[in-house]
Amino acid sequence: MRSSDDADPHARIPADVDTPDKIAYGLTARQLAILAMAGVIGYGIFRAVGGLVPLPVLVAVLMPLAGAAIVLALGRRDGLPMDAWLLAAARHIRSPKRLAPATAGQPTTSPAWAPATETPPPTVPVLRLPANAISDNGVVDAGPHAVALVACTTVNIGLRTGNERAALIGSYGRWLNSLSGPVQIVISAQRVDLSSHAQRIAEGAETIANPALADAARDYADFLDDLAARRDPLWRTVIVAVTATGDQGRDTEVLRRAEHAASALSALGAQTAVLDGGRAAAVLTCATDPYTPADVTWARALTDGAITGPED
Repeated sequence: MRSSDDADPHARIPADVDTPDKIAYGLTARQLAILAMAGVIGYGIFRAVGGLVPLPVLVAVLMPLAGAAIVLALGRRDGLPMDAWLLAAARHIRSPKRLAPATAGQPTTSPAWAPATETPPPTVPVLRLPANAISDNGVVDAGPHAVALVACTTVNIGLRTGNERAALIGSYGRWLNSLSGPVQIVISAQRVDLSSHAQRIAEGAETIANPALADAARDYADFLDDLAARRDPLWRTVIVAVTATGDQGRDTEVLRRAEHAASALSALGAQTAVLDGGRAAAVLTCATDPYTPADVTWARALTDGAITGPED
């Protein structure tokens, strides 16, 4: 039972901090510029052919222009303004589809071992990625700044009392106020590959000496296989990206900030861990294709590491 002195916490957190400012009539400067440009084009068409064609024909010409301008100025898709989305689509169509992670000094033609073709082999432009390298300790070189990733779990405050909620929110607010650089919190849902877990449990059941425990393990493996076949299980991941800039000691500073973030969030009851190079590479690999049922719990090899097979 809740006591009468429990206080319901209230925290005003703006959800539209990145929303552009409204200039006039609830429209941003970008929207006003698009509509003004469309208006100038429409007025030019009216002045040029207004006296040469009937009014219905002129209206039929100007209406699609007005509709396109309104959709371009007010429309959104995938969280982007329509003009930015169309610009990104045009860049994607015009950009080459064959890219290679090579430096500018390396050749960008097909390698000698590639099968010969009748047509000349196309050139392969250099692939430009936001991250240049990932060190063994998990520091991601993003050019002007370094990034360290902190994985953490969520904290359920639904069953907490009002005072406990207020204490958790206050601790979280103190961590936010202590930040001295940009921090990004990414919450994503990814598919869970239950088939591999079921196979691992079934293989382990064969080594259990107790028949009852072995049967229980096999039943659990069958349950996981059936759940993976009938449902699409998801799990939620929370990654905190901490950044640091500078020319000297940048990697050490970003790791210090990551450890501070992990300590502050663990004080709230969350399980936290600063990711090393292999696990950071796993998180970034799964982020490129979130619809693939890939497991982010096992580390990947870094781009500059040698991969060897088992010894004979």
